[in-house]
Amino acid sequence: MPDLWTDLLACMDLRLRPTAPQTGDDDAPAADPQATLSVFEGPNQQLEYHRLFGGQLLAQFLRAAVFACPDKAVKSVHVIFAREGKSDAPVYYVVQPQHRGRSFATLTIVARQKGDVIATALVSMTAMEDGRQSQEIAAPSPLPGPEHRIEIGLIPWETRSLTDLSDKSVGPAEYDLWMRTPEVGPELAPGLVAYATDLNVIGTVLRQLDGFEHSGNGTEFTSATTSHTLWFHRPFRSDDWLLLRHHGTVLAHGRAYGRGDVLTTDGTLVASFAQEALLRFRP
Repeated sequence: MPDLWTDLLACMDLRLRPTAPQTGDDDAPAADPQATLSVFEGPNQQLEYHRLFGGQLLAQFLRAAVFACPDKAVKSVHVIFAREGKSDAPVYYVVQPQHRGRSFATLTIVARQKGDVIATALVSMTAMEDGRQSQEIAAPSPLPGPEHRIEIGLIPWETRSLTDLSDKSVGPAEYDLWMRTPEVGPELAPGLVAYATDLNVIGTVLRQLDGFEHSGNGTEFTSATTSHTLWFHRPFRSDDWLLLRHHGTVLAHGRAYGRGDVLTTDGTLVASFAQEALLRFRP
């Protein structure tokens, strides 16, 4: 199996499918001959459990949007996860522009695999422009030293935190995670950050409960992301240190909801995210 970083970068290199193949791949939808609809094929991460990680789909949705509308940047994306994807077949991203103007564009993207819809996205894009700037948000705490480096299974880059999400005692439903990828182009930064934001919202919500932590999925509880939204406020690089500040907001009726912000070391707010997930506890 390839190393996780190389594997992830390969997943972000989508391939345009001008037409559906004639043989051997009947699952691939055809591109619109009038060019109002485009189809991109995305390879999958090769993970041990042979399921698709939602962060991969988030990253690929963002790449598909930029490939389909290269003159604009993504300002927000809202994704609904319909069913579990598998790693043994490619995912096809069917991009349908809903509106294209000088300042904004709106796209709908459907992720299909083996004939089924596994996720859908509504993407809003913008042409970058200058203007007044302000923000009101708490400044980040100092970057933890290298002794606070942690390992997160699906993240193939350096991460640091002062909080242990594997601690089963009750604590505040907050989690600060610092991250820095290897050197990579800024065009990949939104997708890489989106990938990381899918990992720790459920674990942050679970900090409210005594005796539970995020690795209990499949034994003590069942969890799965049902929807995920990101907003991108300013350009940024992922190979500079970024703080992913998580807040576990509510757990009710078998669903968990959390949100977060992404800040640079100097406190600049560059992105925000929110997630709802299925969270059912075993009797």
